[in-house]
Amino acid sequence: MAKSPSPEMVLYLEILFSLLFFVAAGFVHLLLRRGVVGPQKAKKAPWRHLLEQLSFPVALLAVSLLTRWSAIRNAFPLRARYFEILDSAFVFFVIFLLIRLVDALIQVLYARKNRPFPLPRVLHGFILVIVYIAILFTILDQFLRIDIKPLLTGSAILTAVLGLALQGVLGNILAGMSLHYTKSFSRGDWVRIGETEGVVIDTNWRETRVMDGAKNIIIFPNSEVASRMITNFSLPDTLVEIALPVKVAFDARPSVVMDLLTAAAREVADVASDPAPKGLVVSYDEFGMSYVLKFHVTDYARKDDIKGEVARLIWYKFQRRGIEIPMSIENKVGRVLKAVKPGERTDEAAAAGEKNERDLAGSSFLRVREGVRAGEPVLSAGEIRDLALLARRGNYTAKEVLFRQGEPGDRCYIVISGRVRGEIDSEEGGKSFATRFEVGPGGIIGEMSLFTGMPRTATVVVSEDAELLEIDVEAFAVLLARNPELAEAIAEIVSRRNSENLETLRKVKALAAGEAEKSANKATVLDYLKRLIHLFKR
Repeated sequence: MAKSPSPEMVLYLEILFSLLFFVAAGFVHLLLRRGVVGPQKAKKAPWRHLLEQLSFPVALLAVSLLTRWSAIRNAFPLRARYFEILDSAFVFFVIFLLIRLVDALIQVLYARKNRPFPLPRVLHGFILVIVYIAILFTILDQFLRIDIKPLLTGSAILTAVLGLALQGVLGNILAGMSLHYTKSFSRGDWVRIGETEGVVIDTNWRETRVMDGAKNIIIFPNSEVASRMITNFSLPDTLVEIALPVKVAFDARPSVVMDLLTAAAREVADVASDPAPKGLVVSYDEFGMSYVLKFHVTDYARKDDIKGEVARLIWYKFQRRGIEIPMSIENKVGRVLKAVKPGERTDEAAAAGEKNERDLAGSSFLRVREGVRAGEPVLSAGEIRDLALLARRGNYTAKEVLFRQGEPGDRCYIVISGRVRGEIDSEEGGKSFATRFEVGPGGIIGEMSLFTGMPRTATVVVSEDAELLEIDVEAFAVLLARNPELAEAIAEIVSRRNSENLETLRKVKALAAGEAEKSANKATVLDYLKRLIHLFKR
């Protein structure tokens, strides 16, 4: 009769069996990783993560199934209590596999939709550990009939200690979950948290990282973010209103000021056209009137650059119209003292008139194009002098729009310095195309509308800082009224020029049917010029 093993021998056998169990499970897990999951790494199959999650619980369950085989159990003289532990472990591994399967499927679903998993990795793992511990306690109580009350008491004390030690960390985790589920912001949004503005570059279980306009990274604990006022400039969409305050002297008419403000905003490409820019009178005091220009942008990160561009254009428009921004008392006194010296003012006016006359005479304004007089001015020296006194000189900055195609035109410009560029949108055979041109010093732009009353045939923008001489319709009409015979000569030149370009003019989108033909008809052009004379004589 075989001698039964001693209790010590049984204990050693149980330890050896347990070691063999985990070695076998590790070996199966390694085979699964290399044989099934490994080849998919290069292909990056969508279910690769699913296999990675399931390989370990499948290995444990497979080896656990072998231990339930009666031949293996009979081969080892182990205690019945040990086999109960193995059976309980089998139940735990089945539940472990199911939880891993559900968790992996949820993560794969988020990955296929290209959406981030809603829980931070640390919090996700922490929740799984709590679930596994709860299942383990249940199995110990129900299957192995172990009193778990001391374990629960000890775990409660441990949980309280950990809770106090990790109070700040848990607060950040819960705040991060709240921010995520309320969708206060997401990566790429431009936000203001307290006094800090910037773009959200990352948010995780503990902190939110914001990069401000100076490219500094500011790190906020999530609990601090949740306790502050958050302004999200990217929600509900990226369209954000910008307010630019402007102070103007009393002598400027509000209607003119608001027109210039909105015109400056419309000329900046980064300003949205819908809703349209709007100027408002806010208040007035002893120093002047306060306005605010409101416009919308879609790239809030560039708001300072866009505001600066709009403000730059406003200055040039105000300067040309003589609109003053309130200045200090010292500057005002200096201007008053200068204004009371009539001799100096007369000399300045005379010098300005001579300069205008010289630039006008050297330009291409109203010159004969062909014949023996080709290149000679149509105007006499006296007429040039009279027109120069009525012309206005102004400084323009790059990106200012002089006029747009299709708009009515009542003035032309002579380029004194700098350059302007134009674009004509045309249509032929159902296809649209654009013709671009550039005008430098001595050139003239916009004269077609001034001479014929046609809409603008091109959009013209200042390409670099320029000085332009402006001749408006009233100055032109005064010139014609002083010399009515001049209208005949101008009508001849303009109609002939437009006749040569008639085919091109017919393709311009801005012109209505028959308008090109009218501009090429001498009688029609002459009739328009005569109406100008009578209009401004009244």
